[in-house]
Amino acid sequence: MDSKTLHFLSQLAENNNRDWFQANRKLYDAAKADMEQLVGYLIQEVGKFQDLGNIQVKDCLLRINRDIRFSKNKAPYKNNLSAGIGPGGKSSGKIDYYIQIQPHGQTFLGGGMWETTPEQIARYRQEVDYNAQELKTIIEDKDFRAYFPEIHGDALKTVPKGYAKDNPEIELLKRKQLFFMHQYTDKEVSSKDFGKQVLKGIELLKPFTDYMNHVLYNQGE
Repeated sequence: MDSKTLHFLSQLAENNNRDWFQANRKLYDAAKADMEQLVGYLIQEVGKFQDLGNIQVKDCLLRINRDIRFSKNKAPYKNNLSAGIGPGGKSSGKIDYYIQIQPHGQTFLGGGMWETTPEQIARYRQEVDYNAQELKTIIEDKDFRAYFPEIHGDALKTVPKGYAKDNPEIELLKRKQLFFMHQYTDKEVSSKDFGKQVLKGIELLKPFTDYMNHVLYNQGE
């Protein structure tokens, strides 16, 4: 990524209003083109080991405009550039590889169970209770854990209904969200091999996203 992209996003965070954005539209267009180049590279490379269908860059990029209708924060723009890469693109509704570019060390690659229905959480808990080893083999792999060192997201403070408190997998069963992420420094983002670094993370993340998509969306098929 061009260092100018991070600089633009940093400036946007300090001047998050329509007048400034329109006056600096060319800077945004350059940053967007930089993001499109990264996403295009990832689509091409991920497509070599996963069927992404015929998705295009535009299918993956998320809008920089914020939905402020129900938010107390009326800033019109996000302070980042982001994309969801996976079969169907950002609108598939399934778990994909989420990449967010944001200055000051807040750039990250992530994926996992985040916005789920009660029915999906029930499926997840049923699967973990039945056979937790499949999931644990993936997320406790040394290479995976080195790149994605901790679980992110909410968990119940009490035991979920229908499960015993002495269940050996109780901590996994408590999860309402199960998300992994790897953060990158601004120096890493601006390096020539940043795309390759993200690709490495996606390759490590794939077994987990495959597992979660099967559990949450393909149950009974």
